[in-house]
Amino acid sequence: MDPFLLLFIGVAVVIGSIVWLRLHAFVALFAAAIVVSTLTPRENIESAVRAQGRPAAEATARANESLGAKLSNKFGSTCTNLGVLIAMASIVGACLLASGGADRIVRSTLNLFGEKRSPVVFATSGLVLGVPVFFDTVFLLLIPLARAMAERTKRNYLLYVLAIAVGTTMTHSLVPPTPGPLFAANALKVDIGVMIVAGLILSVFTASIGLTYAWWANRRWPKTLTPNDGGNAIPALVHRADHELPPLWLALAPIVLPVILISGATAGALLKFPTALANSLNILGHPNVALGIAAAIALGTVAWQRRGDRKALRTVTQSAISDAGSIILITAAGGVFGGILQETGVGERIQALARDYQLGVLPLAFLVTALIRSAQGSATVAMVTSVGILSAFTSAGSLAFHPVYLALTIGCASKIFPWMNDSGFWVITKTSGLTERETLRSISVMFSIMGVAGGLIVMVAAKLFPMV
Repeated sequence: MDPFLLLFIGVAVVIGSIVWLRLHAFVALFAAAIVVSTLTPRENIESAVRAQGRPAAEATARANESLGAKLSNKFGSTCTNLGVLIAMASIVGACLLASGGADRIVRSTLNLFGEKRSPVVFATSGLVLGVPVFFDTVFLLLIPLARAMAERTKRNYLLYVLAIAVGTTMTHSLVPPTPGPLFAANALKVDIGVMIVAGLILSVFTASIGLTYAWWANRRWPKTLTPNDGGNAIPALVHRADHELPPLWLALAPIVLPVILISGATAGALLKFPTALANSLNILGHPNVALGIAAAIALGTVAWQRRGDRKALRTVTQSAISDAGSIILITAAGGVFGGILQETGVGERIQALARDYQLGVLPLAFLVTALIRSAQGSATVAMVTSVGILSAFTSAGSLAFHPVYLALTIGCASKIFPWMNDSGFWVITKTSGLTERETLRSISVMFSIMGVAGGLIVMVAAKLFPMV
């Protein structure tokens, strides 16, 4: 069966299950993997494995592998690489909220820069908090501050809302340990330290572009805050007393320390540090260890801030692990689906198509990811699906640039035009008090501009600095 037909069937199952049947993304991805694997002829599998430079005996063994073994092996390998990281990152994020560390970061930044620069403060806070905390959670955390600032200044409410979204959305798709970029880095064989540094740099550029649009949109469609804007269910974090919050250095430690440790291990390998120092950095800078240290610091902060409350740590940890479990399942199912797609031979067919029509890898990756994102709504699902389709480019060694550029392109394309099929769209709309039309012309357009701009920046950088 033609690989493109298998790809179409798989993507149709994912999109149809999520959009029309309203199934959980885990079920949709797993169902698609089963359908595609069942329909894939053994000659496709043998050809795809041999195209990766593997011996004929391995190609035959892979073709003879049973469906159950195939699914469990791919599921297990993805969990092995990503499970601990996602769990630790979820604990860090939950602890930042429970201890007041996230609130301390925002307040300290506001005190440093002042109310006049509050849009930049909100965007910066989103960039920082978006690394360990998921987009929806960061937005819910910061929106009360935007409301309070609008009540104080009597203007610029739309600007504050957009500024919050600007920072958070790009780190969500570009900077590990959030699931999408973490999965992309792992599947495309990109060092996580490289992915973190490159993702942060690109996030700053795209956030600056998005903030420029936010200023223009605020002038074009000024919105006055009304009592009905947002819901009463939003936690009133702005009323927490300063003495109840941890110091800034402690609040930042679970975010900054793992970045330093992981980047240090990467720098040690590149700069050829002395053996003893390089070995120490390799141990501490392993992503599992670095995130584990960050989680321990975050849990310690909660224990100190909530001392006397014996159930605090249990409650926070239980909630974090519950959230992480869902993300791990989705990510692992995406790994299964991506692995099955690789065996169809679609990656090799896309490579041949790109050569025949002189279509670059990065524009192709951007287009594929953007289409999947717009069709089914989830940026994470779009990223894991696209990685499965395009990872053959890295396994075949056909890239003329570092694979981090491919991972960043996929991340940028996952921002293209969120609309009513995206849960984040509704979180923003309902908690900010914007109408659907207002969200479409502000948030959706802004995210698309940021995604396109980020994609263009990556393509230029890949041309000028291929790093191969």
